Amino acid sequence: MKAIVNIQLKQGVLDPQGKAVHHALGALGFDDVAGVRIGKQIVLELNQKDPAKAKEEVTRMCEELLANTVIEDYEIEIEA
Repeated sequence: MKAIVNIQLKQGVLDPQGKAVHHALGALGFDDVAGVRIGKQIVLELNQKDPAKAKEEVTRMCEELLANTVIEDYEIEIEA
């Protein structure tokens, strides 16, 4: 089973990396980009067979290690 975790900075948290990419895209002529937010994706291969238990376990991983829940939000997708 595979778990995909997408982590983004919360709204209102400054994103200097996103700001730099936005500026660079503008410099390259991509003027239609209104904003950029940079995140990360973590893909976990799990031995768990039960999707509900897998999501519960990955949620604990995010809360304890993978995401800084003070400034980041995360979404979990479980694939069988």
